[in-house]
Amino acid sequence: MLELHDGSLDVPKITARWYEEIKDKNFGAFIPFIGIVRDEFGIDGLSFDIYEPILNSWFDTWQKKAKEQGAMLFMAHSKGDVLNHTSSYISAVVTPQRKVGLRLINDFVEDFKASAPIWKYDLIDGKRVYAKNRSQALSGAGLLA
Repeated sequence: MLELHDGSLDVPKITARWYEEIKDKNFGAFIPFIGIVRDEFGIDGLSFDIYEPILNSWFDTWQKKAKEQGAMLFMAHSKGDVLNHTSSYISAVVTPQRKVGLRLINDFVEDFKASAPIWKYDLIDGKRVYAKNRSQALSGAGLLA
């Protein structure tokens, strides 16, 4: 249910495939969230680096939380460059009950922003510039266990 793609995401194709996968499984709600790269701060787009082992573990933990509520999560994210006005992130929750799904998608997206091991760079004049002012440190980053 976790997909990584090079470059911008094909939103219609990905969400249609997810819908086809779940439409006959008696879920009552399919709630997607689609992130779109904004044209701001003079950037041409964003670029992403991902540490996949930690992302997979983080996503598996969320999938277990969803399952405990009778729900299921989907997520797609871009690696590399994503130009303005295209998508770098899609997530969705499917659940029998709308209220559970709305709460779950909000909590999932918020935790994604705070905890997913994805580093964001601005694309400016063909160069990647670390977006330090718009990034968050990962919880526990830099600490030895």
